[in-house]
Amino acid sequence: MEYTTIRFEEKESIGILTLNRPKVINAMNQTMIEELEHLLNILELSEETRVLILTGAGEKGFCSGMDMKESVSQLFAATPETIYKAQSRASRLFLKLRQIPQPVISAVHGAAAGVGFSLTLASDVRVITPEARFNAAYINIGLGGADLGSSFFLPRMIGSGRANEYLLTGDFISAEDAVALGFVSRVVPRDRLLETALELAGKMTGKSRLGLKMTKEAINQNLGVTSLEQALHLENRNQSFMIAGLKISQT
Repeated sequence: MEYTTIRFEEKESIGILTLNRPKVINAMNQTMIEELEHLLNILELSEETRVLILTGAGEKGFCSGMDMKESVSQLFAATPETIYKAQSRASRLFLKLRQIPQPVISAVHGAAAGVGFSLTLASDVRVITPEARFNAAYINIGLGGADLGSSFFLPRMIGSGRANEYLLTGDFISAEDAVALGFVSRVVPRDRLLETALELAGKMTGKSRLGLKMTKEAINQNLGVTSLEQALHLENRNQSFMIAGLKISQT
């Protein structure tokens, strides 16, 4: 498939996925949804790509959200059933980002609004520039602030008190607040953004491929467990599996 709204390249075992609609600050349209679906389905089965970096083209920002010009024209002609189908299809992208075995590092500059915010929420690690800012823009356009995984991820990352505030108001989270709240791991100058993401990805690719996959799996599963005992059962299973694999490889 030839992509027109995204770019994908590989540097050794690191994949770099770039949202590529810079004239509209990489707003997501239907074509981008289809192209991301296609690429993520490939990555889910890939043994070559070990880590994925997600970033945005251009200097204006990471992703401004959904392409509202396209979306509004389609929604006026849509039925409740087709609206629900479109919403469900878009939402599955964020589940797929969690399901692929590769750790996902978001490298964010400028605005990550609406769907752009949700892309960063669904990532495993976030590296940003001082100009980066995030918001659940959905509520600012007459919709609910809980959309595309925001009400699942954000309270678990920063606590329900502050998460509720941002989801209910649509206010921006500044780079400074994102660090203070533990939402992002690093803030670096714009000219070092991709370099820093590649450095982190390089550290990860030096680990066991299966170890990376099972660590991500354990983190995902344990986001939803209700007890330490459940979390320990999953970790014990994974580690026993890994130890058995190491023993076999050494014999």
